[in-house]
Amino acid sequence: MSQIELATYAERASQTKGRRFFEPPSRTRTAFARDRDRIIHATAFRRLKEKTQVFVAHEGDHYRTRLTHSLEVAQIARSLAHALRLDDDLAETIALAHDLGHPPFAHAGEDELVVQMAGYGGFDHNVQSFRVVTALENRYPQFDGLNLSWETVEGVIKHNGPVSHRLEEPAWSVVRPYAAGGEAGWDLRLDTFASLEAQCAAIADDIAYNNHDVDDGVQAGLFTLADLAGVPLIGPMLAEARRDWPEIDERMLRIEAVRRMIGVMVEDVLAETQARLAQDRIVTAEDVRTAKRTMVDFSAGMHADLAILRKFLFERMYRHYRVNRTRSQARRVLSQLFELFMAEPEVMPPEWGAPALTQDRTQRARAVCDYIAGMTDRYAIEVHQKLFSLDLALDL
Repeated sequence: MSQIELATYAERASQTKGRRFFEPPSRTRTAFARDRDRIIHATAFRRLKEKTQVFVAHEGDHYRTRLTHSLEVAQIARSLAHALRLDDDLAETIALAHDLGHPPFAHAGEDELVVQMAGYGGFDHNVQSFRVVTALENRYPQFDGLNLSWETVEGVIKHNGPVSHRLEEPAWSVVRPYAAGGEAGWDLRLDTFASLEAQCAAIADDIAYNNHDVDDGVQAGLFTLADLAGVPLIGPMLAEARRDWPEIDERMLRIEAVRRMIGVMVEDVLAETQARLAQDRIVTAEDVRTAKRTMVDFSAGMHADLAILRKFLFERMYRHYRVNRTRSQARRVLSQLFELFMAEPEVMPPEWGAPALTQDRTQRARAVCDYIAGMTDRYAIEVHQKLFSLDLALDL
């Protein structure tokens, strides 16, 4: 962590609430830096390199994947935390972990798993990220999961705000043991807000995806810079960059405008956050958790501009016929894999197939879901081809 004097409302690694399973502290790293390193070394993190953000990972080398997105989110979260004098290691760590539970094929993949798991306990990517770090990663002989610090796990499940109102939803049932008095014996205070560091990670996610979706959409030819001229945030940045660099080419203009838009959004968040901290008399980290609202947020004007930008992206990118075709193919692949694995769990690799070899269909479905959710785009396509192609694969 950078050598700055932390604000009174920042989290402090030296005062962590600890890990669920005791481990001696590291001699070379703070608790939160150690958490970051564990996430980076996790199998689920490496798989993000071939998981879709919007475009299927094999469609081009320059489009964002879940991995590059997570790195961009971490960079923005760390910058926000540093400016607010928070623990930037913790903000970065939560940002790196926030998408670990995303299935292949972006929202199309999640939508399909929600459908397939409707009768078997549901699916939610935030809960899946929580399960990855608390149970599914298998790298240590002493415990399942990564045994991260309390503050990191809290941020993973609560970065978007309190979640106690969701615990009756089937998909969130696995989080109930972490409520007060729960059988996990580890109260994550699910009815409160998470730390400011976690809130930085959440808002950084919004900043990153709005900007890189503009960048990727133009590169993919779904819309042009001219189409963006009248869109809030990006339109003024394009005009400003053209004024400063009259001879600038289209590629550099796109890059410069997106860079400036990120800066404008970051500055807006910092100003709004500092105003809220003052208005709500936030002094301690406990004040943050018991506050009546999120502290790290956009201004009302920025929210209005973002709504228009997102409407543009929804109409011109997320529902473009080319993206729709990919979504349709992706859902079909996952649907057919899920149905086959439910009927024939013995065709899954042993580590996933063994838990599915049960008459309890809910338990079987969860094992199937965990296997599919961990797949990369490329691996899901390859497995589907092997299992559904009429040609006998030589490696069967």
